[in-house]
Amino acid sequence: MRFAYPYLLLTMLLIPLFVWLKLRMQRKQTMQFSSGEILARLPKGWRVRLQPALPVLYALGLICLSIALARPQRGLQESRVRTEAVDIILLLDLSTSMEEADFEFGGRRMRRIDSAKRVIKQFVEKRTDDRIGMVAFAALPYAVAPLTLDHSWLLQRLDGLHTQMLEDGTAIGDGIASAINRLRDSEAKSKLVILLTDGINNRGTLSPENAAQASEALGIKIYTIGAGGGMPVQRGFFSVGRAQIDEKTLKDVAEKSGGKYYRARDMEALEKVYDEIDQLEKTEIEVEQFTRFQEISKPWIVAGILFLVLEQLLGLSKLGRLP
Repeated sequence: MRFAYPYLLLTMLLIPLFVWLKLRMQRKQTMQFSSGEILARLPKGWRVRLQPALPVLYALGLICLSIALARPQRGLQESRVRTEAVDIILLLDLSTSMEEADFEFGGRRMRRIDSAKRVIKQFVEKRTDDRIGMVAFAALPYAVAPLTLDHSWLLQRLDGLHTQMLEDGTAIGDGIASAINRLRDSEAKSKLVILLTDGINNRGTLSPENAAQASEALGIKIYTIGAGGGMPVQRGFFSVGRAQIDEKTLKDVAEKSGGKYYRARDMEALEKVYDEIDQLEKTEIEVEQFTRFQEISKPWIVAGILFLVLEQLLGLSKLGRLP
């Protein structure tokens, strides 16, 4: 707390003088006796015992008003974060192969799509100062969310994604093109696409390599993640399914755009991938601290008036008329 006009607190030095003057004025109005010795022998009632409270109330009222006059203020410390934010588009494969349950978490199998959602959620929650958008794809891309700082809404949109919402297929090139189109007009210092897929490009009109060239020209990094294949999945009586990932293409796309390729065969590896990307794409944050002051004179004014009014009311009663 501080005072806007601390020198006005010196007015409290005059309060004893005001109390003395008030008591002197009251004594002049009392009845004169030749001797008060007889009255002094009388037993003191509660009114007599409370009489010294009147000057105390008067003094308290003046003290509160003196404090209010000095304008007490409470400091509310705040900080403003200045950062060169990163704009990120999360690109997620929604082909039916993402239904395969070859990830493990907590002793139970998880589908690739559920594992991806879980790790993406953790990643988004860490990037509080970045604008993040999302594009999903199967046979064609689907814009899930534009670049936004409303990460709660973004995660709601993520929760609603499932593999049956788009025509089946894996159009990686078209997905990348849609993602970089969302970043085309971005003025952020760093722009990146994080692509997670478990398949091979088999649909769409644009190849992943051509999409990566466009990304390179726009200064957009692409981090590619090949997910799945850690645990065998029984697809038939004799067949065992494993993820078929075109690692060469994903590596080329990442290297061409200045990003990096990762292979995630289990849940732990997938978490490490997003953690590493989180560390690679950090920006320096400058924190400016400042203090905003709030006026708190009102309670002191109210308290001062209440003390003075109470002193006046008691002074008009029998308590104030006692000799």
